[in-house]
Amino acid sequence: MTPIVQISLDLTQLDEALATATLARRAGVDWLEAGTPLILAEGLHGVRALRQAFPGVPIVADLKTMDGGYLEAEMMAKAGATHVVVMARAHEETIKCVVKAGRDYGISVMGDNLGCLDMVDGARQLEELGCDIIIHHIGYDERRGIAAAGRRMPRPLDQLAAVVGAVKVPVQAVGGLTLEQAVRCPEFGAPLVVLGAPLTIDADAFKTADGDLESSLRLICEKIHGYGDIPLGRGVRATTTTSK
Repeated sequence: MTPIVQISLDLTQLDEALATATLARRAGVDWLEAGTPLILAEGLHGVRALRQAFPGVPIVADLKTMDGGYLEAEMMAKAGATHVVVMARAHEETIKCVVKAGRDYGISVMGDNLGCLDMVDGARQLEELGCDIIIHHIGYDERRGIAAAGRRMPRPLDQLAAVVGAVKVPVQAVGGLTLEQAVRCPEFGAPLVVLGAPLTIDADAFKTADGDLESSLRLICEKIHGYGDIPLGRGVRATTTTSK
């Protein structure tokens, strides 16, 4: 699978989200994500606005569905989303409902293992229930809470190789990735690279990061796209992380 770069628009102002998305597309970003903060602030209107501004571009609606799975997925699909996100910690029936809606409306379902006691098993269960993509996710509050306590903050790369090796579908790593870590994701067999906080979004203010973001994104996209084809499936030989 050819690597794909996705930007997480974890912003609370629609105008800023559209401007950042425009910049990202110029830099070579492939997918746009209506992040959870944007959906909370703008709802379906935010997804519709992204679809109107970027026809033909894949749009991920990161609603983090926990219940009412079919309805939430249906609403996001009708608003223009091509991908929806359901949580592994949701009831099994909710995950099945989101998957059914995905099939009915022709959109992809991303299963998120955030909060699973066993992240690898959570990813495996999501695939078994029909999810098309796995999001291996270390949560925002989890990262900050552990760091504030003076303990080593968990990183998505810590178990990424194990998650990739447990499933056949594409995997995406999320949660406080540094630039170096994000660019290395394809080495682990994870072809879907998401760029969010702190790379593109200020993790404290939920605003677009300062600096020459477009130039930075262009370099990141060139590096990630340069990996070429990434094999998928169980048995993929993935690199072991040495992240600190």
